[in-house]
Amino acid sequence: MDVNLYVAIPTQHPGARPSSYFSGSVRSVAWAVAHGAPALVAHAVLGLALALLVIGVAVYAIRLGRRPVGAWSVLAGLLVIGAGFNGASFLDFNNDISSLIMALLAFSAVACYSAAIYLLARQP
Repeated sequence: MDVNLYVAIPTQHPGARPSSYFSGSVRSVAWAVAHGAPALVAHAVLGLALALLVIGVAVYAIRLGRRPVGAWSVLAGLLVIGAGFNGASFLDFNNDISSLIMALLAFSAVACYSAAIYLLARQP
């Protein structure tokens, strides 16, 4: 919320308004980590770490052998990664809808992880 409310993303930075989404997003995220406001740096670094973490959680959940738990974990991981792409899109184009979609995807991921934890708790 701190980044959403108090950090202004400049309209001109490396990666802003790219012709190629992926290369522009890489430049935008690199700029955010290297030159952004402290809250933006923390947000971007934690987001990148979270992307790695959700992949590990999905792999672990699949290896447990409980299909519903694995499915919810994979879906949650995809939602988190989608939120990350929308965060990069916000850096690229500075459209508020990208920030909203990022928040909604993150909320949906929390709901999926809640379902997975519930299933883990009730299954022997």
